[in-house]
Amino acid sequence: MQLFPVICIIINTIILIKEDGRITRPIIMTVRDIIDYLDAELLFGDDELLDQEVQHACGSDMMSDVLAFVKDQAVLLTGLINTQAVRTAEMMDMKCIVLVRGKDPLENVIELAKERDICVLKTEHTMFCACGILYKHGLRGGHSV
Repeated sequence: MQLFPVICIIINTIILIKEDGRITRPIIMTVRDIIDYLDAELLFGDDELLDQEVQHACGSDMMSDVLAFVKDQAVLLTGLINTQAVRTAEMMDMKCIVLVRGKDPLENVIELAKERDICVLKTEHTMFCACGILYKHGLRGGHSV
């Protein structure tokens, strides 16, 4: 189903008009919201980074899939704990990495994320459950390349 963004000046908000004519508003959440929804631990991120708005997410342990198929994503959910996750997030202009299954990243991962201004969170949820929780709260996958 194709969505067409429209700016509605009367109510000063962005709405989406679906092909069938139904009007919806996109769900926008912040990294701070993600921390709450996933009971996540903040490993790196300051107030400015935590207040970033996100509309899309993806979950993958294969960074080649993220690079090949993902576009317009803001959050990466992964079990990958090395610098590949940060480098991939940077290349795809992602704002936040969520490490799933309670995994602890290598120390150089946090250092690289700090250099690149990318939030890093950790949750005990599996990737499947974490993606489901975010989906339940309105976060969707982005568009494929």
